[in-house]
Amino acid sequence: MLIDSHCHLDFPELQTRLPQVLAAASAAGIGRMVSISTHVSRFETYRSLAEAHESIFFTVGTHPHNAALEPDIPAGRLVELSVHPRCVAIGESGLDYHYDKSPRDVQQRVFRTHIAASRETGLPLVIHARNADDDMIQILTEEMGRGRFGAVLHCFSSGEKLAEVGVELGLYVSFSGILTFKNSEHIRRIAALVPQDRLLVETDAPYLAPVPHRGKTNEPAYVAHTAQTLADVVRVSASEIARITSENFYRLFSKAADADRLAAAS
Repeated sequence: MLIDSHCHLDFPELQTRLPQVLAAASAAGIGRMVSISTHVSRFETYRSLAEAHESIFFTVGTHPHNAALEPDIPAGRLVELSVHPRCVAIGESGLDYHYDKSPRDVQQRVFRTHIAASRETGLPLVIHARNADDDMIQILTEEMGRGRFGAVLHCFSSGEKLAEVGVELGLYVSFSGILTFKNSEHIRRIAALVPQDRLLVETDAPYLAPVPHRGKTNEPAYVAHTAQTLADVVRVSASEIARITSENFYRLFSKAADADRLAAAS
């Protein structure tokens, strides 16, 4: 079984044809998906998706693009919402200095709030980092010194230094369809350096469809292509990378593991 650790099933490109998307994922051996929050205000949408489909988990958080729209949601509110049994992480939150859709100081403040919620709940933090390596390293190092928390650097496209620091701090690193792109040799080199027990795969669907679907709407079924490329990079079989990344997923997203165990026992 493969797990798409990061997708956006509430986005219209996927939500309007969700039955077909889920059927294709199942046919491709994708057993679980995490639909990632970009607005806390859309919590009920994420909750409803996960309650309707056993294969879907969800998160709660504010994407850095939307930090200026939700600048003052306290950590306590994130903690309160995260008690839902299928809410398995905080985020995505972080820093995006490529688009700068929210002021950088607001992004940083909201990010630290999400870290606090992650620390308090024990749920992992889903981190978005783009063109912000230095500030990301500084914040992660400072905040980890205040108290540990689990986290994943999602859709990794940053520099080697951030990957190194992330691993040193105990973070996981997730690779998307970017890994399959012809011009992403530097990302493949970084993937080869990440310890196997810290690797995850994702789609970030509906974006970043991997080769051979590049340019099309991405969907969870396509995570199999990224997983195959990751297997090639780390020199293991496709079945082995499925085992590795699934075990890593359940180790980090332990609440998902608990939910699946309860479902199996009922």
